[in-house]
Amino acid sequence: MKHLISIIVIAIFLISISCKEGNKKMEESKETEKSESVWEIDFMDDFDTFNPDNWQDQRIWVNNEKQCYVPDNEYGTREVSNSTIKLKVVNIGKEIECDNLDKHGKQHPNTQYVAGRIASKNKKEFVKGKWTARLRLGSESEPSMFPAWWILGARNNEPPVQEEDENICWPLTGSGEIDIFEHHGDANADHFTTGAIKSEGECDKGDWWSLRKDFPTTLNEFHEYSVEWEGSDLVYRVDDKEVYRNVGEGDNYPEPMFAILNFAKITDAPMEGEWVMEVDWVKHEYRK
Repeated sequence: MKHLISIIVIAIFLISISCKEGNKKMEESKETEKSESVWEIDFMDDFDTFNPDNWQDQRIWVNNEKQCYVPDNEYGTREVSNSTIKLKVVNIGKEIECDNLDKHGKQHPNTQYVAGRIASKNKKEFVKGKWTARLRLGSESEPSMFPAWWILGARNNEPPVQEEDENICWPLTGSGEIDIFEHHGDANADHFTTGAIKSEGECDKGDWWSLRKDFPTTLNEFHEYSVEWEGSDLVYRVDDKEVYRNVGEGDNYPEPMFAILNFAKITDAPMEGEWVMEVDWVKHEYRK
């Protein structure tokens, strides 16, 4: 009997070792597969010019913003020079009529602030992968600053509505939002916010806080800000170093998404002159 028990114990021990070795080999195989896969660029804009095949000016009123989005004109809110694009908020010193509408057709009130906003909507839209932009702010942080680099579901029903299927209310699937870089001038001066907006399952109901986090950065120096889908996770990096991860949230964004770059003025705090967000390049990649 004792002999039989010894045989059973030894057999269990050997099976345990075999399972551990099998799991180890499986993990090593996964790591090898991941390391051998490479990122392939399927969209890159280094802003030698403003390419209308990649971007359009987006004239829209959201978040109760105080500025009027205008295209490249005498105010210089969207300037391309020296292989970068500069998106600005400009105090023009006098109120003008603003033609920006919200998704309900309400018009923005007259304002003395104008700004630049571009979107790759119906130009460059991709499912998952990795989005990166290299950017910086042109000055120190000031109250009311709200520059952003983010992506949005391609069926979003906010202006401009250009396709029949653009009928999904934010932030439902098809109109989900992922913020790669935002700076809130009324909060920490040397920080940026990154993370996903959690849909609460109803039109216009999103949780802005639980999946987002602030991190320190040098705003007036160029950095690469990115988000990528890694399995079911959303991984956020600065200069290719992971700073944050939305575990399990990647599967909630299965839709094609387009990119947005904008500089907004979010409160009534006074400003003089202009604010600038300078973008060196934007790219999207996928794993080959």
